Amino acid sequence: MSNPKDLLDAHRIFPKKSLGQNFLHDPNAVLRIVESADLPEDANVIEVGPGTGVMTQVLAEASEHVIAIETDERLLPILEAQVSDYDNVDIIHADFLKIDLEELIGDQPYYVVANLPYYITSAIIRKLLDHRNRPQRLILTVQREVADRIMEAPGNMSVLSVSVQFYGKPQLVTRLNPAVFWPRPDVESAVIRIDVYEEPAVDVQDARNFFKVVRAGFSQKRKQLRNSLSNGLQIKNDEAGQLLEQASIDPKRRAETLTLDEWGELTRVYERRFATG
Repeated sequence: MSNPKDLLDAHRIFPKKSLGQNFLHDPNAVLRIVESADLPEDANVIEVGPGTGVMTQVLAEASEHVIAIETDERLLPILEAQVSDYDNVDIIHADFLKIDLEELIGDQPYYVVANLPYYITSAIIRKLLDHRNRPQRLILTVQREVADRIMEAPGNMSVLSVSVQFYGKPQLVTRLNPAVFWPRPDVESAVIRIDVYEEPAVDVQDARNFFKVVRAGFSQKRKQLRNSLSNGLQIKNDEAGQLLEQASIDPKRRAETLTLDEWGELTRVYERRFATG
């Protein structure tokens, strides 16, 4: 397994802070990440940000097809050389956030394995989970603080944790010391696994309504839900109070305390009153 620093030095390439480039170089960490994905032999895998191809090689050995999407044009010659012995790897030069998943993967089942740039972690997760054809499973290296937020329980929930847990079950795979990356990041990292449900965790008429209500609830996090919903949904304060009472939720509670089932019931009440004719 080639060392990313050596590969980059040989090509006189310096990591870009603007792209959040911290390259994983520890072989044991790479193997642990791929093993935690539990990939079937016929798996289609999307790797976001393959970098120098260190993990791409291991994924190619463990699956039928790997689509490696890299935004940094400077890294393409290194990546292509690293996977030249594998005929089951397709390299795409693109910004993942701008790529059309429908064209990329269609209806095929697929898995996502990625060492994500920390500054766009939430945007990438949202793009994948909001898509019609969601991944079977995601194995993501993220900032430890973000991993903790994703796995929070009611009492300290956020839009991110509600969004992820609506679509799948997150769990911690391992924590990573900054020393396993080059350059060494200033923060600790963690690997999380998200097993995506066939259907969302709660039954609502339209997921867009669910997230509309959730975002409204968190729009003024320090305020009581009645006030947050009134502001976020642009309805009268007493109407927001009625929604909460009909959902059997105390209007004085705050958004971070609600369970997924409570958000689901609140959404159903909202749909009956405002979202249907």
